[in-house]
Amino acid sequence: MIETLVWTALVLAVIGVYLSWTAGRLDRLHTRMDAARAALDAQLVRRASVVLEVATSGAFDPASSIVLYEAAHAARQADEEHREVAESELSQALRAVFADAAQVEELKAAPGGETAAEELAEAVRRVPMARRFHNDAVRAARALRRHRKVRWFRLAGHAPFPLAFEMDDEPPAHLADRPS
Repeated sequence: MIETLVWTALVLAVIGVYLSWTAGRLDRLHTRMDAARAALDAQLVRRASVVLEVATSGAFDPASSIVLYEAAHAARQADEEHREVAESELSQALRAVFADAAQVEELKAAPGGETAAEELAEAVRRVPMARRFHNDAVRAARALRRHRKVRWFRLAGHAPFPLAFEMDDEPPAHLADRPS
């Protein structure tokens, strides 16, 4: 009788340790996902700020400046629900304005344009990387949360189901090329 109770207690302890380890792992994934989201938000804000700076620099014709300014301003002011669309529209505006290599050269030719072009190129290169890191963290958290043990024992607590950040983040070809 005592031997059965000891074995039952031991099995329950092992199951408890395993569930605790799984809950800790899920917590670490959620923390990683939150940090990746913060980094993505920082890169998106940085990109919009650099675009606003470039749009108001006077290096472009008024139409291009207005397109860039409005798209960047909308991306900065968008609420969380509409942010993916606003950021995608900013990417599209960047590709439209910088579709020709001459626009990049025009920006570089303006006073302080060389620095602005480098900052803008760096910002548009970092956004896809930050989004990829965030979506990888979301994918890992989703995979763990789909396991039965996580659902049955409610190891995720009240944390919302992780959502990927889907946007058009393709940089303009002439702007994203690394300087040689």
